[in-house]
Amino acid sequence: MTARERWVEELPRLVEDTVRRWHLTPDGEPLVGAASRVVPVLDADGVRRACKFSFIEADNVGEIPTLSLWGGRHAVELVRADPRRGVLLLEWLGDDLTTLWDADEATRIVAGLYGRLHRRAAPQLPDGHAFVRRWLAEVEALGRAVPGPPRFVEWALRAGRDLAAEPGTHVVHGDLHYLNVMARGDHWVAIDPKGYNAAPEYEVAPLLWNRWDDLEATGDVGDAIRERFYAVVDTADLDERRARDWVVVRCAINLGWAVQEGTAESTSADRHDSVTRQVTILKAMQAVGA
Repeated sequence: MTARERWVEELPRLVEDTVRRWHLTPDGEPLVGAASRVVPVLDADGVRRACKFSFIEADNVGEIPTLSLWGGRHAVELVRADPRRGVLLLEWLGDDLTTLWDADEATRIVAGLYGRLHRRAAPQLPDGHAFVRRWLAEVEALGRAVPGPPRFVEWALRAGRDLAAEPGTHVVHGDLHYLNVMARGDHWVAIDPKGYNAAPEYEVAPLLWNRWDDLEATGDVGDAIRERFYAVVDTADLDERRARDWVVVRCAINLGWAVQEGTAESTSADRHDSVTRQVTILKAMQAVGA
């Protein structure tokens, strides 16, 4: 049994124990993810909250300290936490940003959060650049097994060695996209941070591989990717070439994961679609800064 399978097996007991210890009352059906579960609850004062249970992995141990650093400013408020067991009691929020039909406006809203959330690197957070160096070493070891043009993989390895050579300079979310931004009244706030120190430009890539249907609807996916990229860079006032190279690095890492996570279902439509998206983004980046 894997560690994640063991976590899933023990999760009902963890939920029951947390509800009892924190005097919570379940108030709706849980939202189930691959490595988390969010249970709507009422606290002892009858206030609706979200109780999140996370499978703790190396790249998400920074979630609780990052939310603590942000203190509810432009991010979901952390009410209570049990870091050892990966349990968070959070404020209850409204809809996520996918409900905003205008993808360009939604993109600029997310990019507008960068400057509000990014702050100087915090010593209590893991170094995201160390993760990147390890992930790129794994990509390099895969060689031609990576399902993408070798020139892009070589570009990512070359750029990544430079970009991640030094420790990360800012606290970043790490997975900031439309599903991870939710409404607090008339404002939008971030949820579910990975939480580590990295370059601000590291943040861009998830906005390019999400809301893919909106990109396809334009009739020219490559141009639409670049337009979205430029909207993010301009809104967040990022360095264009560094942002481009970080996109290339992160897409190549995703292609490596597609191989590593491949099983009997490795030819599934989902995996094929994911690989196609990463390669399409890589091709689009060729024209940036050319």
